[in-house]
Amino acid sequence: MMPDPSQIPVPVEALDALLPMHVVVEPDGIVRHAAPTFRKICPVAEPVGMRFLDLLEIERPLTKVGTGDFENLVGARLRLRFRGRPGTSMKGVMTPLAPETGLLVDLSFGISVVAAVAEYGLTGADFAPSDQTIEMLYLAEANAAAMAEAHRLIGRLESSRDAANEASLTDGLTGLGNRRALEAWLAARVRSGRTFSLLQVDLDYFKAVNDTHGHGTGDAVLQAAAHRLRQGLRPGDDLARIGGDEFVALLDRTTDAAGLSALAERLIAAVEAPVCVGTTECRISASIGAAVSTGYAEPTLEAMLADADDALYTVKRTGRGRARIHAG
Repeated sequence: MMPDPSQIPVPVEALDALLPMHVVVEPDGIVRHAAPTFRKICPVAEPVGMRFLDLLEIERPLTKVGTGDFENLVGARLRLRFRGRPGTSMKGVMTPLAPETGLLVDLSFGISVVAAVAEYGLTGADFAPSDQTIEMLYLAEANAAAMAEAHRLIGRLESSRDAANEASLTDGLTGLGNRRALEAWLAARVRSGRTFSLLQVDLDYFKAVNDTHGHGTGDAVLQAAAHRLRQGLRPGDDLARIGGDEFVALLDRTTDAAGLSALAERLIAAVEAPVCVGTTECRISASIGAAVSTGYAEPTLEAMLADADDALYTVKRTGRGRARIHAG
């Protein structure tokens, strides 16, 4: 005859190894034994000897349970939490031991195991060897690592995209905006309804620098001219290089002839100061043509550049190193 399973003694060491989060509760509700992982997570230093319901609150099912009144919870799916501790909830199941010897309550974290591991500092040794929780932890860790790498990759891609966008709007030699940037700056001003002026700046005698001293010196002179023009403008004004020795500035709210003429003269004076490249002293000048947005029903870059270029051509024809505003 097969023995009655309820009469088969199970060593406490075996229970602790197979069910490391269990407790044994006597019929009167007193905790008689606590397994190692339960002790690790328990907020009380010594749970043995305490009333089970003083340690743990049964959140589900919503049934009143008193001392020695656990029969209606046997086999039920329990949700419990340590009293006075708003930590991770646990799942549990009660099963009777040998007659009149009490109940075994086995606990687990379920899907909240990742948070519990972090909260209680648990390791693989705190779970049964056959517990699928270990696989869940490995999967969660792998998923977290993959997500972190994905976020890093996205960050690198966004940085590369931003750098590419910036490069597509930047003149490589001077660091100023290029024609694409100029188009975007002018379109933004038109949308906002701001009045502005466009200055087209052409360097005089620059070809002679290139022909006499070479393109390396010429590049250095271009960079110096770009810096001086940028320094002569206000914060909020924009400056682009749109050709070899051609620059265009957009000036917010500077539309009167006197103000434009005074600014143009300052820019020309700055450009005319000698540029020293090593031991070579280079001298250039600048001619400027201007157009004002108020002279157009709807300003466009093409129309304003054409009119500024017309004014610039007049300056070139009648004597360089001066500025002229398009008559409109």
